[in-house]
Amino acid sequence: MSRYVLVATDGSAPATEAVAWAARDAVLLERPLRIVHVAWRWAADVPLHTMHGTLSEYGHAVLEKAEEVARTAAPGVEVETALLSSEVIEALMAEAEDAVEIVLGRRGHTGLSALHGGSTGTALAGHLATPVIIVGEQPETAQSEIVVGFDGSDHAQAALEYAFERAVLHGARVRAVFAWQVPMFSPYIIGYAPIYHDIFGLEKKRALEALEPWREKYPQVEVVEEVVFGSPVLAITEASAHADLAVVGSRGRGGLRSALLGSVSHGVVNHAHCPVAVVRARA
Repeated sequence: MSRYVLVATDGSAPATEAVAWAARDAVLLERPLRIVHVAWRWAADVPLHTMHGTLSEYGHAVLEKAEEVARTAAPGVEVETALLSSEVIEALMAEAEDAVEIVLGRRGHTGLSALHGGSTGTALAGHLATPVIIVGEQPETAQSEIVVGFDGSDHAQAALEYAFERAVLHGARVRAVFAWQVPMFSPYIIGYAPIYHDIFGLEKKRALEALEPWREKYPQVEVVEEVVFGSPVLAITEASAHADLAVVGSRGRGGLRSALLGSVSHGVVNHAHCPVAVVRARA
Protein backbone atom coordinates (compact mmCIF):
# COMPACT_ATOMS: atom_id res chain seq x y z
CA MET A 1 0.00 0.00 0.00
CA SER A 2 1.35 3.45 -0.91
CA ARG A 3 1.56 6.24 1.67
CA TYR A 4 -1.82 6.38 3.32
CA VAL A 5 -4.15 8.39 5.50
CA LEU A 6 -4.00 6.65 8.87
CA VAL A 7 -6.95 6.64 11.27
CA ALA A 8 -7.18 4.88 14.62
CA THR A 9 -10.47 3.66 16.00
CA ASP A 10 -11.68 2.10 19.24
CA GLY A 11 -15.31 1.80 18.18
CA SER A 12 -16.47 4.87 20.09
CA ALA A 13 -18.67 7.53 18.51
CA PRO A 14 -15.84 10.12 18.31
CA ALA A 15 -13.54 7.56 16.68
CA THR A 16 -16.27 6.66 14.20
CA GLU A 17 -16.59 10.34 13.25
CA ALA A 18 -12.82 10.40 12.77
CA VAL A 19 -13.01 7.40 10.45
CA ALA A 20 -15.63 9.08 8.28
CA TRP A 21 -13.61 12.32 8.17
CA ALA A 22 -10.42 10.43 7.30
CA ALA A 23 -12.17 8.52 4.51
CA ARG A 24 -13.37 11.72 2.87
CA ASP A 25 -9.93 13.26 3.27
CA ALA A 26 -8.25 10.21 1.73
CA VAL A 27 -10.37 10.67 -1.38
CA LEU A 28 -9.51 14.37 -1.46
CA LEU A 29 -5.80 13.60 -1.14
CA GLU A 30 -6.07 10.67 -3.58
CA ARG A 31 -4.57 8.35 -0.98
CA PRO A 32 -5.61 4.97 0.39
CA LEU A 33 -7.07 4.78 3.90
CA ARG A 34 -5.58 2.57 6.59
CA ILE A 35 -7.77 1.93 9.63
CA VAL A 36 -6.14 0.48 12.73
CA HIS A 37 -7.39 -0.71 16.09
CA VAL A 38 -4.89 -1.16 18.91
CA ALA A 39 -5.42 -3.99 21.41
CA TRP A 40 -3.12 -3.94 24.40
CA ARG A 41 -0.46 -6.59 23.85
CA TRP A 42 -0.91 -8.17 27.29
CA ALA A 43 -4.72 -8.25 27.06
CA ALA A 44 -5.43 -9.25 23.46
CA ASP A 45 -6.71 -12.71 24.43
CA VAL A 46 -8.37 -11.81 27.72
CA PRO A 47 -12.04 -12.89 27.65
CA LEU A 48 -14.61 -10.10 27.58
CA HIS A 49 -18.08 -10.31 29.00
CA THR A 50 -19.50 -9.28 25.63
CA MET A 51 -20.78 -10.98 22.51
CA HIS A 52 -17.32 -10.61 20.97
CA GLY A 53 -15.49 -13.03 23.27
CA THR A 54 -11.91 -11.68 23.44
CA LEU A 55 -10.38 -8.25 22.85
CA SER A 56 -8.98 -9.53 19.56
CA GLU A 57 -12.44 -10.59 18.41
CA TYR A 58 -13.81 -7.25 19.58
CA GLY A 59 -11.07 -5.50 17.62
CA HIS A 60 -11.93 -7.31 14.41
CA ALA A 61 -15.58 -6.35 14.90
CA VAL A 62 -14.58 -2.70 15.43
CA LEU A 63 -12.52 -2.71 12.23
CA GLU A 64 -15.30 -4.34 10.23
CA LYS A 65 -17.71 -1.62 11.34
CA ALA A 66 -15.14 1.10 10.69
CA GLU A 67 -14.56 -0.10 7.14
CA GLU A 68 -18.32 0.02 6.54
CA VAL A 69 -18.43 3.59 7.87
CA ALA A 70 -15.51 4.63 5.65
CA ARG A 71 -17.02 3.18 2.47
CA THR A 72 -20.35 4.83 3.23
CA ALA A 73 -18.73 8.22 3.89
CA ALA A 74 -16.47 8.06 0.84
CA PRO A 75 -17.62 5.59 -1.83
CA GLY A 76 -14.68 4.35 -3.85
CA VAL A 77 -12.08 4.92 -1.15
CA GLU A 78 -9.36 2.27 -1.00
CA VAL A 79 -9.42 0.75 2.50
CA GLU A 80 -7.06 -1.46 4.46
CA THR A 81 -7.57 -2.48 8.10
CA ALA A 82 -5.17 -3.79 10.70
CA LEU A 83 -5.51 -5.09 14.26
CA LEU A 84 -2.39 -4.14 16.21
CA SER A 85 -1.19 -5.61 19.50
CA SER A 86 0.93 -3.01 21.28
CA GLU A 87 0.87 0.13 23.36
CA VAL A 88 -1.18 2.85 21.64
CA ILE A 89 1.54 5.49 21.20
CA GLU A 90 4.15 2.90 20.20
CA ALA A 91 1.84 1.35 17.60
CA LEU A 92 0.72 4.63 16.06
CA MET A 93 4.27 5.99 15.87
CA ALA A 94 5.31 2.89 13.91
CA GLU A 95 2.29 3.17 11.61
CA ALA A 96 2.96 6.87 11.04
CA GLU A 97 6.19 6.15 9.19
CA ASP A 98 4.20 5.50 6.01
CA ALA A 99 1.34 7.91 6.67
CA VAL A 100 0.70 11.33 5.13
CA GLU A 101 -1.41 12.21 8.18
CA ILE A 102 -2.87 10.62 11.31
CA VAL A 103 -6.53 11.14 12.21
CA LEU A 104 -7.88 10.59 15.72
CA GLY A 105 -11.17 11.19 17.49
CA ARG A 106 -11.08 13.80 20.23
CA ARG A 107 -12.23 11.36 22.88
CA GLY A 108 -12.43 7.61 22.97
CA HIS A 109 -12.35 4.60 25.27
CA THR A 110 -10.72 1.19 25.73
CA GLY A 111 -7.21 0.97 24.23
CA LEU A 112 -7.40 4.55 22.98
CA SER A 113 -8.49 6.07 26.27
CA ALA A 114 -5.42 8.32 26.16
CA LEU A 115 -7.21 10.23 23.43
CA HIS A 116 -9.18 11.98 26.15
CA GLY A 117 -8.33 15.65 25.93
CA GLY A 118 -6.20 15.10 22.83
CA SER A 119 -3.21 13.87 24.85
CA THR A 120 -2.43 11.07 22.39
CA GLY A 121 -2.57 13.50 19.50
CA THR A 122 -0.25 16.03 21.09
CA ALA A 123 2.10 13.29 22.28
CA LEU A 124 2.34 11.91 18.75
CA ALA A 125 2.72 15.36 17.24
CA GLY A 126 5.61 16.08 19.57
CA HIS A 127 7.59 13.20 18.09
CA LEU A 128 6.44 12.97 14.48
CA ALA A 129 6.80 15.07 11.37
CA THR A 130 3.45 13.69 10.22
CA PRO A 131 0.48 16.05 10.77
CA VAL A 132 -1.97 14.83 13.41
CA ILE A 133 -5.64 15.74 12.93
CA ILE A 134 -7.94 15.60 15.95
CA VAL A 135 -11.61 15.34 14.96
CA GLY A 136 -14.07 16.68 17.51
CA GLU A 137 -16.83 19.09 16.60
CA GLN A 138 -17.50 19.49 12.89
CA PRO A 139 -19.39 22.19 10.99
CA GLU A 140 -22.75 21.10 9.63
CA THR A 141 -21.93 22.63 6.25
CA ALA A 142 -18.65 23.50 4.54
CA GLN A 143 -17.30 26.88 5.68
CA SER A 144 -14.66 27.24 2.95
CA GLU A 145 -12.17 28.55 5.50
CA ILE A 146 -8.99 27.23 7.08
CA VAL A 147 -7.91 28.90 10.34
CA VAL A 148 -4.24 28.96 11.24
CA GLY A 149 -2.60 30.34 14.36
CA PHE A 150 0.78 31.96 13.74
CA ASP A 151 3.22 34.28 15.44
CA GLY A 152 5.76 35.17 12.78
CA SER A 153 8.40 32.70 13.99
CA ASP A 154 10.28 30.35 11.71
CA HIS A 155 8.55 27.36 13.28
CA ALA A 156 5.14 28.83 12.52
CA GLN A 157 5.96 28.51 8.82
CA ALA A 158 5.09 24.80 8.96
CA ALA A 159 1.58 25.62 10.13
CA LEU A 160 1.18 28.28 7.42
CA GLU A 161 2.44 25.95 4.71
CA TYR A 162 0.01 23.24 5.77
CA ALA A 163 -2.89 25.71 5.98
CA PHE A 164 -2.28 27.08 2.49
CA GLU A 165 -1.91 23.61 1.01
CA ARG A 166 -5.23 22.60 2.55
CA ALA A 167 -6.86 25.81 1.34
CA VAL A 168 -5.88 24.95 -2.23
CA LEU A 169 -7.31 21.44 -1.86
CA HIS A 170 -10.58 22.73 -0.43
CA GLY A 171 -10.86 25.85 -2.57
CA ALA A 172 -10.98 27.75 0.74
CA ARG A 173 -9.62 30.99 2.14
CA VAL A 174 -7.06 31.16 4.94
CA ARG A 175 -7.80 33.08 8.13
CA ALA A 176 -4.42 33.80 9.72
CA VAL A 177 -4.87 34.52 13.43
CA PHE A 178 -2.08 36.36 15.22
CA ALA A 179 -2.60 36.68 18.97
CA TRP A 180 -0.13 38.11 21.46
CA GLN A 181 -0.60 38.49 25.17
CA VAL A 182 1.49 39.82 28.02
CA PRO A 183 3.34 36.99 29.82
CA MET A 184 1.17 35.99 32.76
CA PHE A 185 3.89 36.28 35.37
CA SER A 186 5.65 39.34 34.01
CA PRO A 187 6.74 41.60 36.93
CA TYR A 188 6.39 44.65 34.68
CA ILE A 189 2.70 44.48 33.79
CA ILE A 190 1.43 47.23 36.10
CA GLY A 191 2.30 50.67 34.83
CA TYR A 192 3.85 49.52 31.57
CA ALA A 193 0.80 49.06 29.35
CA PRO A 194 2.07 51.53 26.68
CA ILE A 195 5.31 49.58 26.38
CA TYR A 196 3.43 46.33 25.88
CA HIS A 197 1.28 47.90 23.19
CA ASP A 198 4.44 49.05 21.44
CA ILE A 199 5.85 45.53 21.64
CA PHE A 200 2.57 44.16 20.32
CA GLY A 201 2.78 46.57 17.38
CA LEU A 202 6.28 45.38 16.52
CA GLU A 203 5.31 41.71 16.84
CA LYS A 204 2.23 42.30 14.71
CA LYS A 205 4.33 43.93 11.97
CA ARG A 206 6.81 41.04 12.01
CA ALA A 207 4.03 38.46 11.89
CA LEU A 208 2.18 40.09 8.99
CA GLU A 209 5.43 40.36 7.05
CA ALA A 210 5.80 36.60 7.48
CA LEU A 211 2.57 36.13 5.53
CA GLU A 212 3.84 37.85 2.40
CA PRO A 213 5.83 34.92 0.96
CA TRP A 214 2.75 32.71 1.28
CA ARG A 215 0.53 35.27 -0.43
CA GLU A 216 3.00 35.30 -3.31
CA LYS A 217 3.29 31.52 -3.48
CA TYR A 218 -0.48 30.99 -3.37
CA PRO A 219 -2.00 34.01 -5.14
CA GLN A 220 -5.21 32.04 -5.73
CA VAL A 221 -5.87 31.79 -1.98
CA GLU A 222 -7.78 34.59 -0.26
CA VAL A 223 -6.13 35.57 3.03
CA VAL A 224 -7.94 37.17 5.95
CA GLU A 225 -5.74 38.60 8.70
CA GLU A 226 -7.02 38.61 12.27
CA VAL A 227 -4.84 40.36 14.84
CA VAL A 228 -5.69 40.03 18.53
CA PHE A 229 -4.09 41.45 21.66
CA GLY A 230 -5.15 38.59 23.92
CA SER A 231 -5.35 34.85 24.37
CA PRO A 232 -4.30 32.79 21.32
CA VAL A 233 -6.44 29.86 22.50
CA LEU A 234 -9.54 32.03 22.69
CA ALA A 235 -8.80 33.75 19.38
CA ILE A 236 -8.24 30.51 17.45
CA THR A 237 -11.18 28.77 19.13
CA GLU A 238 -13.56 31.60 18.27
CA ALA A 239 -12.33 31.66 14.66
CA SER A 240 -12.76 27.88 14.41
CA ALA A 241 -16.54 28.28 14.75
CA HIS A 242 -16.62 29.32 11.09
CA ALA A 243 -13.89 27.04 9.74
CA ASP A 244 -13.52 23.59 8.24
CA LEU A 245 -10.11 23.06 9.85
CA ALA A 246 -7.92 24.80 12.44
CA VAL A 247 -4.14 24.49 12.24
CA VAL A 248 -1.64 25.00 15.07
CA GLY A 249 2.13 24.80 14.77
CA SER A 250 4.97 24.17 17.17
CA ARG A 251 7.63 26.04 19.11
CA GLY A 252 6.58 29.59 18.31
CA ARG A 253 7.20 32.69 20.35
CA GLY A 254 5.05 34.47 22.90
CA GLY A 255 1.50 33.17 23.13
CA LEU A 256 2.09 30.28 20.74
CA ARG A 257 5.26 28.98 22.35
CA SER A 258 5.49 25.17 22.15
CA ALA A 259 1.99 25.05 20.71
CA LEU A 260 2.25 21.33 20.01
CA LEU A 261 3.04 20.33 23.54
CA GLY A 262 1.81 23.23 25.62
CA SER A 263 -1.34 24.97 26.69
CA VAL A 264 -2.26 26.43 23.30
CA SER A 265 -2.47 23.10 21.49
CA HIS A 266 -4.36 21.45 24.33
CA GLY A 267 -6.71 24.39 24.56
CA VAL A 268 -7.45 24.49 20.84
CA VAL A 269 -7.77 20.71 20.52
CA ASN A 270 -10.16 20.54 23.47
CA HIS A 271 -12.35 23.51 22.55
CA ALA A 272 -12.21 24.05 18.79
CA HIS A 273 -15.48 23.89 16.86
CA CYS A 274 -13.87 22.06 13.94
CA PRO A 275 -11.15 19.43 13.41
CA VAL A 276 -7.65 20.56 14.43
CA ALA A 277 -4.41 19.78 12.60
CA VAL A 278 -1.35 19.81 14.83
CA VAL A 279 1.71 20.33 12.65
CA ARG A 280 5.27 19.92 13.81
CA ALA A 281 7.91 22.17 12.30
CA ARG A 282 10.34 20.35 10.05
CA ALA A 283 13.84 19.89 11.36
